[in-house]
Amino acid sequence: MSPAEEEKSLPLPQRWPRASKFALSACAAAVAELVTFPLDLTKTRLQIQGEAAVRRDGAAAGQAAPYRGMLRTAAGIVQEEGLGKLWQGATPAIYRHIVYSGVRMVAYEHLRDSVLCRAEDKTFPLWFRGVHHAFLKILSEGGIRGLWAGWVPNVQRAALVNMGDLTTYDTVKHFLLLNTPLVDNSVTHSVSSVCSGLVAAVLGTPADVVKTRIMNQPRDKQGRGLLYKSSMDCLIQTVQGEGFMSLYKGFIPTWMRMAPWSLVFWLTYEQIRRICGVSSF
Repeated sequence: MSPAEEEKSLPLPQRWPRASKFALSACAAAVAELVTFPLDLTKTRLQIQGEAAVRRDGAAAGQAAPYRGMLRTAAGIVQEEGLGKLWQGATPAIYRHIVYSGVRMVAYEHLRDSVLCRAEDKTFPLWFRGVHHAFLKILSEGGIRGLWAGWVPNVQRAALVNMGDLTTYDTVKHFLLLNTPLVDNSVTHSVSSVCSGLVAAVLGTPADVVKTRIMNQPRDKQGRGLLYKSSMDCLIQTVQGEGFMSLYKGFIPTWMRMAPWSLVFWLTYEQIRRICGVSSF
């Protein structure tokens, strides 16, 4: 059998390993996003309460924030806007994760396995009616510049969340496999994913609050924010005006979203890899 014929006889994941891992990551991320998206929407609404934009527009009219607490916020959304509102905006979130999760998983695994050279002990120290409507609304209100509103805190948050999620899952999983009787199964994956979700939430919530507020602020015709000059300015204003713990507004729903997201993602991803004949992460 010629080399070309041998290559054709190999299973698809072995012929195109990176493409296969990208596709598997995207599928797992889509499932996790659909399951946990209502928690993300609830978290976003909590985070924008009390910010400068709300105080300027609502406080003057004597209006109080309409929601308080995660459960009452979710209940208020369902009662006032309908159950389907909890998933409004899920489509662009899934589009984002198809690219984002696929790239991050393939890149991390490649770096982990081929560049970082693991040690001998194997350890490793707003809701819119649709995507089209969202783009038109952003363009009409903030111009082209508005499409990149909040990109700096977005990058900061992504870096912190990925550092917490990927490295914690990888480290905890291999620690458990090497130092406990646990084997590479769903129990180990579940424990590792819960830990990774907690660490990711602790690291990422402050940047998430800043990102949400920058993207939610009113803008001029050139797309420049009217409340915050930068992510650092937003951070300082938030701490000075509402205290340090305001950076952890929405932490509980953030964690309650990240924990099940991480759990669903990693369990789905590991199982899909196993079914497709790809080695465990």
